[in-house]
Amino acid sequence: MPALTRILVEEPTGPKQCVRCGGVRLLRSVATARFPDARRISREFGFVTDEQSCPDRTASAAQDLSPSEARSGESAGVEGAILNENKIVKSREAEESQEYGHLANIERFVRAGYGIFGVELTTPRNIRRPPKEGRRHGEQQVTGRRRGAGLLSTSAGSSLPRAAGSKPMAGPALLAGLAALAVYHNTLDAGFVYDDSRAILSNPDVVTSSPITEMWKNDFWGTPLTEGGSHGSYRPLCVLSFRFNYWACGGLRPSAFHAVNVALHGLATLLVWRTARVLGSPAPTAATLLFAVHPVHTEAVAGLVGRADLLSTIFFLLSFLTYTSHVSVRQARVSASQLFSFGEHEKRSSATSPSTASHRLVVVEWVYLWASLGLAACAMLCKETGITVIALSAVYDTLLHRQSLSLRMGCGTVKSLCWLGAGLAVLLACRLHLMGMNVPSFASSDNPTARCPSFFTRLFTFAYLPAFNGLLLIFPTWLSYDWGMEAIPRITSVFDSRNLFTVLFYGFIYIFFSKCWRDVRRGEASKKKKQCRGCGQGKVYHTRACKMTHNNNYPLNSACGCPVAPRQIRPSETALLALSILVLPFLPASNLLFYVGFVVAERVLYLPSVGYCLLLGLGYARFARAKHVLPHIGLALLLLTYSARTYVRNFAWKDEEALYRSGIDVNPPKSYGNLGSVLSSQGRIKEAEHAFRMALLYRPNMAEVHYNLGILLHGREQYDEAIQSYQLAIHFRPSLALAHLNLGTLLASRGRFEEAEAVLLRCSQLDGSSVKDPRTHHSTRVSALVHLGRMYADRNDYERAVDVYTKAVDLRPSHYQPQVLYNLLGEALTRLERHEEAEAWFKAALSAKPDHVPAHLTYGKLLAKNKTRLNEAEQWFIKAKKLAPSDPSVYVHFGQFLTELERHGEAASLYLKAAELAPNQYDPVVGAATALRHAGRNQEAELFYRRAALLRPNESSSHSNLGAILHLNGKFNEAAASYKEALRLDPSDSTTLANLRKLNSLRATRL
Repeated sequence: MPALTRILVEEPTGPKQCVRCGGVRLLRSVATARFPDARRISREFGFVTDEQSCPDRTASAAQDLSPSEARSGESAGVEGAILNENKIVKSREAEESQEYGHLANIERFVRAGYGIFGVELTTPRNIRRPPKEGRRHGEQQVTGRRRGAGLLSTSAGSSLPRAAGSKPMAGPALLAGLAALAVYHNTLDAGFVYDDSRAILSNPDVVTSSPITEMWKNDFWGTPLTEGGSHGSYRPLCVLSFRFNYWACGGLRPSAFHAVNVALHGLATLLVWRTARVLGSPAPTAATLLFAVHPVHTEAVAGLVGRADLLSTIFFLLSFLTYTSHVSVRQARVSASQLFSFGEHEKRSSATSPSTASHRLVVVEWVYLWASLGLAACAMLCKETGITVIALSAVYDTLLHRQSLSLRMGCGTVKSLCWLGAGLAVLLACRLHLMGMNVPSFASSDNPTARCPSFFTRLFTFAYLPAFNGLLLIFPTWLSYDWGMEAIPRITSVFDSRNLFTVLFYGFIYIFFSKCWRDVRRGEASKKKKQCRGCGQGKVYHTRACKMTHNNNYPLNSACGCPVAPRQIRPSETALLALSILVLPFLPASNLLFYVGFVVAERVLYLPSVGYCLLLGLGYARFARAKHVLPHIGLALLLLTYSARTYVRNFAWKDEEALYRSGIDVNPPKSYGNLGSVLSSQGRIKEAEHAFRMALLYRPNMAEVHYNLGILLHGREQYDEAIQSYQLAIHFRPSLALAHLNLGTLLASRGRFEEAEAVLLRCSQLDGSSVKDPRTHHSTRVSALVHLGRMYADRNDYERAVDVYTKAVDLRPSHYQPQVLYNLLGEALTRLERHEEAEAWFKAALSAKPDHVPAHLTYGKLLAKNKTRLNEAEQWFIKAKKLAPSDPSVYVHFGQFLTELERHGEAASLYLKAAELAPNQYDPVVGAATALRHAGRNQEAELFYRRAALLRPNESSSHSNLGAILHLNGKFNEAAASYKEALRLDPSDSTTLANLRKLNSLRATRL
């Protein structure tokens, strides 16, 4: 081993040390005489080479060797000098100072690794500090630590330098975070819009009390993943956040949901700043501010469905930052192993175990790696593109340590890459297992190019889409909530001008990548000139001190104690990593690898925009080097423009009407169709009809628009046009079950029973394997059978009604509320005198929903048929009245029950309450009049009969009943007029004819 190396750092036979500062002092007569560069080399290692450089010359002078000892050291050679020095260095303080001297570089690098998250490490137990009074001037005091304290404890004032980019977040980071919050504060009063209704309002995993375990079996919209109609988007952590929002706020409060989205965007902005620092960005603040206010993020932040992108980005960046910490600690461990073995390779065998500090570094290294994989899994469980963080981590590790890569499994980089590959394989296998190997289905209108039979049309169009997305990032002028249908026309010819833009886009990407890669290789070539041939073996870079100590002729397999500086990322590498962040997360949504259910979606650019903003920051920093004011002015203008565009765009997401109106210029058919639905729900019928007509003018084959127009026309009693709209909806989409249901019920109401029966039966047999909303589809099939059964029951065909209801029970999906079906089946069985079966189904209805009022009423009516259970029946009516005190039908049915018991006074009071609650309903008014007549209150009864005749002037029974009460009250002329009106409407009414003969006979008698 070279002599100077032993003099400098060998343990325990080291040189003399200062008990005040811990420095190693080399005598001119020993070190300088034999090695002229000893003083400079020692300074590089952090040692003191002369007593004049010690802070306390008095204390250090007391420990110097005498001139005679120095001369004897010169005459005996270097080895003799070392022996003489070892006889003097006996104190405990000197041993600790010596250990600190040659392990300080380990600690510097370890702190650089842990500095990724701003964590400072205290000294490990096996690395001792010199006493407080022995520290050199200009160093900060290091906080002491208890023996046995954890390796990750923090220190308030470490004297060792941090890694680049490891400073705690201060002004710039907080400024960017506040900018992110400020620019989106006007979204806090927005409502639920567009896909929010399906993802939140009607999602059973969010708004119901279903077990939380079901959420892990369903897709993002609440549909089981195993169903053929599932969207295939598995994002349980995002759904869990919606559910927590719903639970914490006590309901569907949109402001609370939007506040969480804005807060998540602020957190993502802080992580972007951290990522920029770790990647060595020369302008992290500029890049982060651009990310905070970029207008393309509006859909992800202002739209609640975009929370999946926000959460995925947060976990993506956390996973990547954790992996960079793993790489730093891994390199620190390698450096520590080298320094622990430095100077002892001739004495230590290969079986010797590493030090305690090295063991701790191994543990921390693997904790970071597994944490990174766990966070990657969380990113994937928020949105599928989050899994690409594993690929980004592999690119980062390979790019920064490609020269140290080796096929040997002992190589730390190879081990890390193997674990990344294994983690990726496991996550993909779990994802495919959950999907059940089903391919997600989507409508042709969502991505029409994917269904195009021409290969070249698909090739040209899908190759153009990444260029179009890049244009959205650069010029976010044209923004829309939906880019489906023909918003981006397909490229059907090679001569389309957009193909030229595609070529230019990919050409620019290639040129940029090539330039960055050449810069990286050029840096490697210049760095190779600084390699140490004596001990580096061509794998690591070493200082000039290492060359001097090893004299470039030491055996190649020797250990080397030269401190290795932390790996610094060059600008070209930063650019390549930023380009990777831009490209890798976008690939799964690009339609290049596989088809997805959209053409362009602004929310999927949220994560790739991190790379774009980092690239903008690099460009800004390069132009700003010239110390010219123009780059700063340009950045300020760009930030102001982006902020204003984002702030204005947020208003489009305030409500659905504003959102759909904003998309008319980009996607007119879908925007007009959705706008018509919103206007129709607001009662603005004429405007809604105009919007529907405009949508069909742009795209006549829109089945949902035809269906919604049919509902509007049905409500306006334009039945023939409504039937035509329903038929067109079925023509363009035969699987649209709601159109079948509404058409069947409308035909039945128009007396076209045979057509209605055929439509409803066809609806109940529709295949729902490829529908967009399987839950609604399956529920509609059951509803079709329920309406068909009612149609049979209204026609007194109770046998067929029971058969249909029984079929509906067998077809009923788990999410369908069965109480109505059970109650109707019970009523039909009651009509068939199958009372025991009927009672069982009534009980089943009450078990399914104990507060189902119709089941209370029908069960009470069933019990009333048994004279021995009248009291029990009355209790069910009383319960129904308590459950629905404002429902007039409850009082009507209860009044009928009391009337049958001849309790006319009580019945009259109930009917009067019903008529009070529903003064314009015919049945309560007639019931009140009848009950009053039976109670002997004929004058009051006359008033209600008059109201009934006014409510239904074209019904003969109204005039017949009025004539009867007038007859009883002695108003013969008015009674005769009412009888004649009733006979005009129904000349064959025997009751009215008999009453009229009696009236005429009575009048004749009196005359």
